[in-house]
Amino acid sequence: MAESLIDVEVVYAADESTVVSRRVQIPDGCTVVAAIAASGIGASLPADAIDPSRLSIFGRRVSADQLVRDGDRIEICRPLVLDPMEARRRRSR
Repeated sequence: MAESLIDVEVVYAADESTVVSRRVQIPDGCTVVAAIAASGIGASLPADAIDPSRLSIFGRRVSADQLVRDGDRIEICRPLVLDPMEARRRRSR
């Protein structure tokens, strides 16, 4: 019997104008990290861009071993440049 395939999208936004996006078909039951590897997106990103602690699906933080579902959008998040609380403090001054 043939394996059931699902479609997912893997996205990395380097900044507001530069977005790297790859659609990939993977076997049902794959994890987030397996989907990222299957997409090949790592070859076009900086070496330290893929950090397992900064992954999300549709903006909701997930672990690297989270199972993906058909239609998921896996997002590789960048580190925060500035703590949100500090940003609010600076704006209020």
